[in-house]
Amino acid sequence: MADVDQERLDALAERLAEVEGYLHVDESRALVADLEQRSAEPGFWDDANAARETMARLAKAKDDVAGIESAHAKLDDAQAAFELATEMDDDDLLAEAQATADSLEHDLGELELTSWFTGEFDQGDAIVSITPGQGGLEAQDWCSMLLHMYLRYCERRGWKVTVNDAPAAEVIGIDRATFTVSGKNAYGMLRAEQGVHRLVRISPTDAKKRRQTTFAGVEVLPVLPDDIEVEVDPGDIRVDVYHASGPGGQGVNTTDSAVRVTHIPTGIVITCQNERSQIQNKATCMSILRSKLYELELQKRAEALDELRGPKHDIGFGNQIRSYVLYPYQMVKDLRTGCETGNVDSVLSDGDLDPFVAAYHRWVVGGREPVAVEDEQ
Repeated sequence: MADVDQERLDALAERLAEVEGYLHVDESRALVADLEQRSAEPGFWDDANAARETMARLAKAKDDVAGIESAHAKLDDAQAAFELATEMDDDDLLAEAQATADSLEHDLGELELTSWFTGEFDQGDAIVSITPGQGGLEAQDWCSMLLHMYLRYCERRGWKVTVNDAPAAEVIGIDRATFTVSGKNAYGMLRAEQGVHRLVRISPTDAKKRRQTTFAGVEVLPVLPDDIEVEVDPGDIRVDVYHASGPGGQGVNTTDSAVRVTHIPTGIVITCQNERSQIQNKATCMSILRSKLYELELQKRAEALDELRGPKHDIGFGNQIRSYVLYPYQMVKDLRTGCETGNVDSVLSDGDLDPFVAAYHRWVVGGREPVAVEDEQ
């Protein structure tokens, strides 16, 4: 972060004013007052679904207002501390001003991201799937590394994660992974990760220690709200049950709790073994299937779908959105936005993806202007 001075504080004040405009905070304040009045009226809960929808809108509006009010308070605190530090030549007060300005800058980044989430499902939950691509056994290990990265990222953001399916591969890594993420703006944030991810490293399974290039595909779908109707004909699905595999408690491999749902017309296959009950696993499979079928319906309606999923590509050379290079140097580079870092551990081990996610959304808002990036060979 930059050192604190009056020029930086003025820039933060200007940025805050811009964000306040993006979020239409005056309208949100009026909406809060209106919805609070409505929620206090007799009979408000007679229509439970409408009431829940109203309360969700109220919570969102309150969130926007609270975020801006907190930012204003931090700006005032930073300005006061800086003025006193300058007047009294006090290093402790200057450090306090610095810390408050840094915190405000982070908050403004979060508020800016929120202002960009205007899609129908952006503020809701997400279903993330990781699939191995080119690279053989190494691709299965790469899937395991990506799963760890995303679990850490979700933990950093305070999101709840349910791993629906992540069976261990026979030799190394995992066969695939599907997990559900619940939290504020989860789908809006995670759709930045949709695409092919490329890993370059010394192969851990090669006795000659040769460099290996490996690929995995990441798919991100929204968890559909209950009021979105997706018809699934029971005659179109086949349900298989089998022994769960891998870690999962005392019930694993003792009961046929894992479920595989196949949608026969499309060939979509969903598996879930996270829950102890067949019924719960089937319900999770059906929820994921609804999201996938909804996306297919959108594809039929639009010639070029770019709302929920980018164009279909092979999970291999030439189609990656991001490269993670561990050898001969260390670099994580997003090929869409040009965002990069040499601190590979912070990304893969600690899940520090916020700079990449923010850069992606800034790139989208800017009209997806091409970035000249020379990729690694």
